[in-house]
Amino acid sequence: MTFFVGLSSVLAGTLLTRQLGIPLIVHHTLTILGSGYTARFLLPLAQHRYAQVFATSRDPDRHLNYLGPDQRIRFDLVRPETWQAIPTSTDIVWCFPAVPIELVRQFADAASLHARRLVVLGSTSAYDDQASADYPPPWVDETAAIDLGKPRVQGEELLRTNYGAIVLRVAGIYGQGRSPIEWIRTGRVNRSRKYVNLIHVEDLAASCLAALSHAESSEVYNISDGYPRTWIDICQMVEQRWAIRSSDSPEVNATGKRVSNTRMCELLKEGGTGLRYGDLFEALERIQRNSLNEATPSP
Repeated sequence: MTFFVGLSSVLAGTLLTRQLGIPLIVHHTLTILGSGYTARFLLPLAQHRYAQVFATSRDPDRHLNYLGPDQRIRFDLVRPETWQAIPTSTDIVWCFPAVPIELVRQFADAASLHARRLVVLGSTSAYDDQASADYPPPWVDETAAIDLGKPRVQGEELLRTNYGAIVLRVAGIYGQGRSPIEWIRTGRVNRSRKYVNLIHVEDLAASCLAALSHAESSEVYNISDGYPRTWIDICQMVEQRWAIRSSDSPEVNATGKRVSNTRMCELLKEGGTGLRYGDLFEALERIQRNSLNEATPSP
């Protein structure tokens, strides 16, 4: 019986895996909707698991020129004529904000998203960080209240509740080419007591694949390294190690959030891996070394 299930799955372009005794359909094809920074790290990992990986952009020839033409798809949520370009049998990772909600609904129906494995990248900003005046702020897990007044959160919840999307609420993303060191150097962030939650882009990419393979429909996972830090701590360490100074933030009363990543770590474990970048400063050292190597011409 197993042979015939496997054969029919191959013919249909899908694979069947099992999670808690429940069969989950995983296609041979993955499509990344909105292929920006995260997609550059997700793509090479996904190509080890999927026979074919597509990436979409509103202007694929300009923004996805690092991919072969056969992997690029022109897709724009506000242009329904591009929707039919999405393959009919494919898993999907949705990387851009799910707005406006009516177009999200129309596309979800047109593309039959309820019948696919769908992972949506949300944000930990979905949680209401004004819920507590305590300091340090309490830990936030996936059961915490979310702010449904935010259009993006409305779209994510629509996809989760009506179409079975797995929502990853993602902390601040950093990695090669996107470093908190540069944020401090350019004054984008300053010293404050506000807690910040971060996730290395490679750990985010691994979490996306783990969710596609092992998470159940309509589940929510916080994607963070699990080590919230204040901007004071980060700025002080950056100044000590790289002599990059910062100024005080005017947000003297900001508290931020401390996001729990327990469920994410369990999900990664199911996928046979774990968090790679739990130590922010070790990760920043690596980013700085790689940046220096890239800037140094080969002899």
